[in-house]
Amino acid sequence: MPTLHWPRSFRRHSQRRSRRSALATRLQARSSWRTAIIVTVAVVGGLAAALFARLCDEAMRAHAALYHLAPWPTLLLLPAGFALATWLTRRFAPEAAGSGIPQVIAAADQRWHGRWGGQRVTLRTAAWKAVLTSALLACGASIGREGPTVQIVAGIVRALTRGLKGGPGRRAMIIAGGAAGVAAAFNTPIAGVVFAVEELAKSFERRTHATVILVVVVAGFASYAWQGDYAYFGTFSGSSTLGSAWVAAPLIGVTGGFFGGVFSRILATVVGPGDNPVATWRRRHTVVFAFGCGLVAMATAVLSGGLTFGAGYNEAKSLLEDHPGMGFSLAVSKFVASLAASASGTPGGIFAPSLATGAGIGAAFARSGLAFAGRDCVVLGMTSYLSGVVQAPLTSAVILMEMTRDPSLVGPLMLAALVARWSSRLIMPEPIYHVLAASWRPHRDEQPGATDGTDAT
Repeated sequence: MPTLHWPRSFRRHSQRRSRRSALATRLQARSSWRTAIIVTVAVVGGLAAALFARLCDEAMRAHAALYHLAPWPTLLLLPAGFALATWLTRRFAPEAAGSGIPQVIAAADQRWHGRWGGQRVTLRTAAWKAVLTSALLACGASIGREGPTVQIVAGIVRALTRGLKGGPGRRAMIIAGGAAGVAAAFNTPIAGVVFAVEELAKSFERRTHATVILVVVVAGFASYAWQGDYAYFGTFSGSSTLGSAWVAAPLIGVTGGFFGGVFSRILATVVGPGDNPVATWRRRHTVVFAFGCGLVAMATAVLSGGLTFGAGYNEAKSLLEDHPGMGFSLAVSKFVASLAASASGTPGGIFAPSLATGAGIGAAFARSGLAFAGRDCVVLGMTSYLSGVVQAPLTSAVILMEMTRDPSLVGPLMLAALVARWSSRLIMPEPIYHVLAASWRPHRDEQPGATDGTDAT
């Protein structure tokens, strides 16, 4: 039987098609492998965030027990702890100073030119951040774990995906890790995505937002598996005085935004990249300055009767539940204690203390005799003050929506957050995190004699 000879052009076409098919299979397998790695790393990040939350909670319980047994010796932990934590930070992990969000913003903004961008988002910095933050909470510092969680999870996600080729780039993974940190810290996945868009990234590419959502969802599920289904401040019934909430929203928004702007302006003056006399003296005597901040925090704790210890979660929740409490007193004392902790340059966030301060402002309005509903005012106060401090109104409103799980306040929350940002910008034109991120920009690393970064909070 005669042998069939296919035309040479047909054989070439068949070979090319076979090669294309093999290449597509390899690319698909490589993409699936990358996705599997990213999902695994997101699980690790979510579990790390949950473990860090447990560690911080135990640290605050330990401080409460110590304060109950020996109040005055425990108070001395504040100045001693601030000084020691500042020295350890400068000596071993300067990139772990402050909340950590400015470092994540700077790392995400960096244009990478074949070199690793310092220690802003690495496992080493994440480990030091967790240890020092929890130690300061054990000392009674008025700090939060949410900002540190952003840097910790961003460091884990970035470090463990560093060798991946193709797919999401370094910037996308850093932003995704930071967003997952917010989502896991508050158990608010939507707020994590909003925070990535509003605060961490100046532009949001299509590939980036898909990665962010994937990492946030997986990390949130891992955190949920560890901690269970919970609302940060518990679940509350809908508002019965929604009309008064709309009236109260702009008033509380202006007030909370004003004080939030004052907080940010003072903080930027003391620890920002400027060269005013206070900032210059602080850089030259960092440990001594931190010790002085600890003394201020100790005095505030004494005068407030211990209201300023820790993140302020219990005080804010008490006001949300309409329990008797010190509204204006809590706001003032928490404002001072949180400012002292942030100005010291030690690791620690400002989200949770800002919520407690805002709760005090809202409670003061509720007790002003203007017929405003107490819980509504507290929620609006938290949103307004947080929006005034960080100037991220969408994030602030969405965090409180997801935390309280009260859909009836969506409109008033958005109004209060927007008014607060407008009020804050009259005092602080640029968002605090972006001002402080300037101290962590790559060009500072490349200049001779650049600072070690401890001036950024």
